Amino acid sequence: MSERKLRLAIVQMHVDAGNPDVNYARLRQKLNEAVQTAEKPDLIMLPEMWNTGYALEQIDQIADFEGERTKALLSEFARSHQVQIIGGSIAEKREGGVYNTIYAFDANGDVMADYSKIHLFRLMDEEKHLQAGDKLGRLEVAGAEAGMMICYDIRFPELARKLALGGAKALFVPAQWPNPRLHHWRTLLMARAIENQMFVIACNRCGASGTSTFFGHSLVIDPWGEIIAEAGEEEVIVRAEIDLDMVDAVRAKIPVFEDRRPSLY
Repeated sequence: MSERKLRLAIVQMHVDAGNPDVNYARLRQKLNEAVQTAEKPDLIMLPEMWNTGYALEQIDQIADFEGERTKALLSEFARSHQVQIIGGSIAEKREGGVYNTIYAFDANGDVMADYSKIHLFRLMDEEKHLQAGDKLGRLEVAGAEAGMMICYDIRFPELARKLALGGAKALFVPAQWPNPRLHHWRTLLMARAIENQMFVIACNRCGASGTSTFFGHSLVIDPWGEIIAEAGEEEVIVRAEIDLDMVDAVRAKIPVFEDRRPSLY
């Protein structure tokens, strides 16, 4: 298998808002399911805020302090199974407040990158309860640069382009993207893939929390904007294989980056 190929397992799961113990137990079960296959995945990806859901009124009390519980679980699993994990995102309590944070682990169980959501979604009152991150989400997978964004971030094409200009060949997007905006979800993700000529791997939750319902439809999209894999609305492990060398081929075919005229815009 090429060093630039990646077998993916995308964990689309229900999240119990306000019940971290239930969610950690469910996640452990889903992680075990993800590796129970003839061809073990190289990388497992999780959805946004899977540890607490959007129980924002309680978030200060139930967020994971400095990500300690999450890091212990995901680091041990990554090391035991020799698999990379893009740890979705969690509500993480720090001295300065609560952040919506991704931790990514290499196959030795070490944290290789982290990213805290920089665009807070006013429709769900994130800005009233969470702190915004202040750095880009960058990491390396299969010897290639990649980027991380979280949910609402995909509405900001400048962020994806900045990551692509920095060399990203894949973009990982955990989310809790609710009904009724399925059309926006699919269209924005495909646009980010097409305009930046890179893979987009997006993991959305499913199920319901209070009055909000979540449609799943986790996606793996290639640099042409073609959908390689897409889930329905139920809990599922989405499996796909991508070859990051395809990015160079697409960028050579239509040299968008060479033809940019940033002096005009």
